[in-house]
Amino acid sequence: MAISGRAWITGASSGIGAAIAKMLAENGAKVVLSARRTEQLERLSQEIERANGQSMIRELDVTNREAVAQLGDELETMGGVDILINNAGLMPLSPMLEGRVDEWERMIDVNIKGLLYAIHAVLPGMARRKHGHIVNIGSVAGRFAFKGAAVYCGTKFAVRAISDSLRREVMECGIRVTDIEPGAVATELADSIKHEATKAAVTQEGGLYAPDAKILQAEDIASAILYVVSQPDHVNVSELLIRPRIQEL
Repeated sequence: MAISGRAWITGASSGIGAAIAKMLAENGAKVVLSARRTEQLERLSQEIERANGQSMIRELDVTNREAVAQLGDELETMGGVDILINNAGLMPLSPMLEGRVDEWERMIDVNIKGLLYAIHAVLPGMARRKHGHIVNIGSVAGRFAFKGAAVYCGTKFAVRAISDSLRREVMECGIRVTDIEPGAVATELADSIKHEATKAAVTQEGGLYAPDAKILQAEDIASAILYVVSQPDHVNVSELLIRPRIQEL
């Protein structure tokens, strides 16, 4: 599948973001890799370049509104962004009674506000060109609420609502919007869980993130996104829920 234009991926240093970057680059996109961990971005960029892909890296914390806007302005001077992949996210699960307010705020800052900042950075340019695709990485937790995940689920329900409302607003502007909703994926996401009992429940034997669990790989989500962004311009895959076969909810 040939993908033309520039794709900006947030949270590109590992996991789903890195897999998306490699797959889009392999299929012709010029990829912009942004994250806080520049050493990992550099390694990823070198891998992409060795495979004859085109990439550039930028250190970025998506919670920094001014920095996100500046990168958006820089990319606009280069011709703009054709595809935005809002992938940066955190999942520090814990029971509400634990009162881990700092973790709640960080999730809201990254999972919701960071996503909004990136949309704001590219949307005017896409509207002027009457072309673009915004892909938000949501979650099955944006459809179903899970015990011990109230705030995380809240952020992903927000992603789903933002995505569908935005889609309705910009559908006449030539812009497509997609909410990708993965179930359990073998990435570093569970590493952000600091509540010991919750982490044990999901990562030890029988948990969805246990070492031997047959869950999704980052490349599975990248393949889904390649399918979504390679559809003809008149086709908008607005939501795509993808679970491992063993996941019930």
